Amino acid sequence: MTYYAHSGNESSKTDWQPLRDHLLGVAERAASVGQKLGLERAAYIAGLLHDLGKYSPEFQRRLEGANIAVEHSTAGAKVLLERARGPDRAIAELIAYCILGHHAGLPDRQNETDACYDRRLARPINIDPVWEQELPIDLSGLVPELIGRFPRNPEIAGFSCSVLVRMLFSCLVDADRRDAEAHDVSLGHIEADRNWTPLPELLDTFLARFDAHMAALAARSGALTEIRRQVLTHVRSKAKNQTGFFTLTVPTGGGKTLASLGFALDHARAHGLQRIIYAIPFTSIIDQTAEIFRNVLGDEHVLEHHSAIEEERFEYEQRRDRMKLAMEDWTAPVVVTTHVQLFESLYSARPSRARKLHNIAHSVIVLDEAQTLPRHLLQPIMRMLEELVRNYKVTVVLCTATQPALGSNKLEGGLPLADDCELAPNPRELAARLARTYIRHAGSMRNADLVESLAGETQALVIVNSRRHALDLYQEAQTAGLDGLIHLTTRQCTAHRRLILDDIRIRLKEGKPCRLIATSLIEAGVDVDFPKAWRAEAGLDQIVQAAGRVNREGKRPRDGSIVTVFAAPDYPPPVEIRDLIGDMKRIIDRHDDLLSPEALEAYFSEVYWRMGDGLDVSVVE
Repeated sequence: MTYYAHSGNESSKTDWQPLRDHLLGVAERAASVGQKLGLERAAYIAGLLHDLGKYSPEFQRRLEGANIAVEHSTAGAKVLLERARGPDRAIAELIAYCILGHHAGLPDRQNETDACYDRRLARPINIDPVWEQELPIDLSGLVPELIGRFPRNPEIAGFSCSVLVRMLFSCLVDADRRDAEAHDVSLGHIEADRNWTPLPELLDTFLARFDAHMAALAARSGALTEIRRQVLTHVRSKAKNQTGFFTLTVPTGGGKTLASLGFALDHARAHGLQRIIYAIPFTSIIDQTAEIFRNVLGDEHVLEHHSAIEEERFEYEQRRDRMKLAMEDWTAPVVVTTHVQLFESLYSARPSRARKLHNIAHSVIVLDEAQTLPRHLLQPIMRMLEELVRNYKVTVVLCTATQPALGSNKLEGGLPLADDCELAPNPRELAARLARTYIRHAGSMRNADLVESLAGETQALVIVNSRRHALDLYQEAQTAGLDGLIHLTTRQCTAHRRLILDDIRIRLKEGKPCRLIATSLIEAGVDVDFPKAWRAEAGLDQIVQAAGRVNREGKRPRDGSIVTVFAAPDYPPPVEIRDLIGDMKRIIDRHDDLLSPEALEAYFSEVYWRMGDGLDVSVVE
């Protein structure tokens, strides 16, 4: 009897996929992608046994159209654990998680359901022993070398094992999906364009285009252009440093986006890295960053992946399919995504999200606006980043104007940041040279006060802490007859916000009235340049980011470029922001310049000290 993995179009079964072919094909694909991770043998066995349960007459009847449910993911895991011996037995237990979860997701070891690891493996299986004649199985040599690099601390080593399982799971899921996809393509059911030129083959072209782009920018005159040139030169000079953690602390307007891209390109070439992943906190700024990268590197080489991406933005059907497929596995050489997408994938048990993990290895990850990493998840985020750097040849760049104090010398359990990890030239001096605003505190201001202040300015920005406050203030300003009013909050959809931001930039450039009332979505990285701003009390990092939207290009006198911080008595801030205001007030008297790196470091130290175990929500819960 011939056993099949997938059906076809012909009742004669001439175009059905033999199960042996599928298992060997998945094993070879999984081993190929697992090789760079040091997981080649384990990945091969995972692929070879993942669908062993299809060697059953019941499953074959299901392929023929019988309306029966047949669970086929347990048999391979059970056979593996029954036959593995010695040190390989421990690795077999990890492989078994991947086999059990390759459709439904990684299972818990134990829980109250029948879907958990232990209960599934306790079930009897009934498969045709003919599989042993069709599949060459050798369960020796499964222990990966990287296990020898795991820390001796049992807790950390346990976490390392969990990441190893996720990487192995990614190899298996991607190989399984690709093999099944290839069969569907052969049947004419789908078309699948996954052809992306690998980053190493593109680096000469990318660097030539990047250098040409930067040369054109450098041709502009001005002190700010010279500062940006110096920053870029210094950042790129460190690209040959060993893979690991880096910080890039550059005030708003100092050119950190392009500087970080230049470093990533040079660093990838120096160390043979396979991908650049640029992670951004908000969809409100992901568009502008992706557009910059497309302009520099070429539209066809950049994947933009986030929850709000709309299919209609892809101009051609062929390109739309290619982009959708690349969102599944991140095979593109340059990926622009969100913090949420990145870290949810790294911790997900779902096959669809975990599939891309093996392509995160051997990459440069730039975490833009690093200060926005969710603080209640900061400990697990840092542990994952440390594991990627330690065992999967990843470089992480913490890129921001307001660098959080995440080093282990500042934060218990923090990142192992080396003394020379900073890429920017002298951040303290750079902050002083790029200071283009002053922060002033005005005490309490009600909406009538803010409307009066806006009336005295043709172009101005007000940032508040809630959508309700933004809407109320906008409506009061409308009633007062102010022109050029614009309202921007997360109540608007992504496409609408994009149009609003385009209109704002045009108004600012042409000198037209532009009075923007917004929530905090405007302040982190959005490329706008207002003469003045008012910011409701918040954490110091948010206030400094708001200041980055004022006199951004340094074309106005600093004395007149004021960011006014105010208390809003009618709109109490949320608890989290109220606590951050308290953190700021505890350090404010100790620092004359709140824009300085020292002030920000002291502020973040206060935040992390106050939160304590709150940096890991699982500890609190």
